[in-house]
Amino acid sequence: MIHPQHPANRAKSAKAATQPASAGERLSKRVMQLRACSRREAEQYIAGGWVQVNGQVVEEPMARVLDQRVSIDPQASLMAHSEVTLLLHKPPGFETMAAPGQAGKYVKPAQQLLLPASHWADDASGIRVLKCHFAKLAACVPLEPAASGLVVFTQDWRVLRKLTEDATVIEHELLAEVRGQVSAALLHRLNTPPASARDAGPAVKVSINSTGEASTRLRFAFKGAQPGLIVDRCNGAGLQIDSIKRLRIGRVTLAHLPEGQWRYLHPQERF
Repeated sequence: MIHPQHPANRAKSAKAATQPASAGERLSKRVMQLRACSRREAEQYIAGGWVQVNGQVVEEPMARVLDQRVSIDPQASLMAHSEVTLLLHKPPGFETMAAPGQAGKYVKPAQQLLLPASHWADDASGIRVLKCHFAKLAACVPLEPAASGLVVFTQDWRVLRKLTEDATVIEHELLAEVRGQVSAALLHRLNTPPASARDAGPAVKVSINSTGEASTRLRFAFKGAQPGLIVDRCNGAGLQIDSIKRLRIGRVTLAHLPEGQWRYLHPQERF
């Protein structure tokens, strides 16, 4: 069930619906009375996004209430919440593997873009956005800071293990826009690495995606993340890169996800 309140409005609405810490009683205590349940169960209902105060979802068990109307969703469940995986369309300039605590003048962690307000409105996963979904996220697959495209953050140990243990066999598809037109000879050169690099790197398939008067879009497909590989190949062929975008990791694609926004990995999707 998708909650009718847009996640971007939750923080402001929840603040208005609750009282300062010095007033009233804990929301968890009120839920215990309404549901005739234990404190632990009350906290689970609240953290699960099932409790509303004056019509607004409040996810903090320690929030305090006085005479506000507290209601519990009829669909409320105490089943453990599944660990989620978030897919972000990373803009250029953000560090994929950097933790939010590493943010500084020269480091912009991509994970700081994972906010309720940047959740893609057209996400068809059916998963309700909860604050707990932004905790204990692990970045799974590196991508150059200058590149944009699909990056993955997960709470699910199975997804993390898949993307780390099988990293060398999962295919990545990226699009590189280079200046000028790419001749057949240049394309052959891109597909034929120097002898010194043939044993060290993965097999790379390069094809022309589209071409124009001023630039050409090249499709690169290879196994593993391989940061720097596209830059090395293009530099070796004398091509100047304008942009790089990752379109796919395994069977999961960027599709129509807008830059700077994220969506949930759907239950039926597999890398």
